[in-house]
Amino acid sequence: MPQTEDPFTGPPPKEIPLQNAPLARVLVQVRFPEILAVESREFVAPFQEAIRAAYPVLREEQVQVLVAGQSGLAQARPGIAWRFSDTAGDWRASLTSGFLALETTRYSSRSDLLARLTALLSAVDTHLEPKLIDRVGVRYVDRIVGEAVGDIAELVRAEVRGVAGAPVAAHAVHSLTETLFELGDDRIFARWGHLPPGVTIAPSAIEAVPEKSWILDLDMFSTNAIPFAAQDVIRHVERYAERIYSVFRWVVEDEFLRRYGGQL
Repeated sequence: MPQTEDPFTGPPPKEIPLQNAPLARVLVQVRFPEILAVESREFVAPFQEAIRAAYPVLREEQVQVLVAGQSGLAQARPGIAWRFSDTAGDWRASLTSGFLALETTRYSSRSDLLARLTALLSAVDTHLEPKLIDRVGVRYVDRIVGEAVGDIAELVRAEVRGVAGAPVAAHAVHSLTETLFELGDDRIFARWGHLPPGVTIAPSAIEAVPEKSWILDLDMFSTNAIPFAAQDVIRHVERYAERIYSVFRWVVEDEFLRRYGGQL
């Protein structure tokens, strides 16, 4: 099957579902100017009630909240994150004074992700009423472990293999490539490569595992603020997810798709 030579232009390829997709985590984050009342239990209670059927487990966490300082540089202050999860812990919505995030370790489809995000944004619109969105980000993290790590030269295209497949690969402990791609007002930050056992490059998104792994971490985000409108945010997220899938399909070979249950 021919691969797209430029995954950043043109329509995305038709999706090929993978029965055993090595997708470790999918995360969507919507940032807005700080709403300090979110850190109040009384203020956040109606929001919890609006989403409690889907996310009945609530945990309160102390976190460091990044805010823009007078110099324009981000500064950290203590804050609260409300973590709303389903009973299995597969889906989690996080709310702070500056962002809403939705993440899952059990992704099934883009349509399911968008439906869940739509419901959360409806609750944000009703109970928080942000007027502006500073940033929309979508992130997909794939992780290969086990015997497949040794077959990486067969699974991904030459441009992203690095030292994989070369004689020196047997001696490589850590090999990671990072590239920032610019697409008009949007950016894609891509990372791929080998990680040794027990090591992570992003603890909040990529958990350390006790064996060598190969990761593909694709993060697409906006650079311009937009007025808050739930449907506009959903359109951004859908477009970003499609473009990330285009990059994913550019990275992987047909053998990757077959290996993880795709029907070509």
